[in-house]
Amino acid sequence: MKQTLKIFLHFFLIIFLTAITQIGGIVYLLFLVVIYFFKTKNILLKVGVFSMLYLFFIYVVVPPIARWKGREPVVTTENISPTNYMTVLLNRNYVVPEMNNLLLKAGKQLKGTRIKIKYLDACFPFVNGFPLLPHLSHNDGRKLDLSLVYENQEKKITDLQKSISGYGVYEEVKKEEWDQPAKCLEAGNFQYDFPQYLTFGRINKELEFSNSGNKKLINILLAQPNLGKLFIEPHLKQRLKLNHPKVRFHGCRAVRHDDHIHIQL
Repeated sequence: MKQTLKIFLHFFLIIFLTAITQIGGIVYLLFLVVIYFFKTKNILLKVGVFSMLYLFFIYVVVPPIARWKGREPVVTTENISPTNYMTVLLNRNYVVPEMNNLLLKAGKQLKGTRIKIKYLDACFPFVNGFPLLPHLSHNDGRKLDLSLVYENQEKKITDLQKSISGYGVYEEVKKEEWDQPAKCLEAGNFQYDFPQYLTFGRINKELEFSNSGNKKLINILLAQPNLGKLFIEPHLKQRLKLNHPKVRFHGCRAVRHDDHIHIQL
């Protein structure tokens, strides 16, 4: 019985690590081989060995293979960076080169402003169609989520966010705005506001949604020729007076987009 539970645990970890990092299951299998030859029961040593193997893979092994297969990590510059570094550690930061070109051009146009491009989930490094949970469509390197732009109590734009993960803190509907979240929930789409459970902690509660900052960022993104669609919640589209045909509603089968902006080629 004990041996069966041990096998089940290994199997579960392989599936879980593959689901959240794509390559974690492979690293774990290699880790089991290494530990077999070490013949150690020291938990700290095991954690250390797995961590070193995993970091070696994500920083040394994965990037060149991903580039060979047509994807690369999201660029990092003075004004383009991850909202949460776990995005990088979990391999959720891979895009096709065209997306990086779009970001670099948008970043240049933002120079001289306080607006930074803070990115959230992109895609995994390999295999079109491999799901990036809990997203429905982040599976081909052509999609990327960006954080909203906020301002502090002095009305100055900041690159701080309102949750640790970057997701789940919504810019709620005002009285005069179209309430799409309520419509989707009333229609039985219970998953629509699920990201509220994925904040991993709410922070910087004093921050306010920046109308000017978000509108400027979105308009610069919309000006990029290779942008295909931009998803944002309808009440924010209404608030920011975004009439561009590339600004679309993502549908009730997805989740709320008033905690982030989704762009795709």
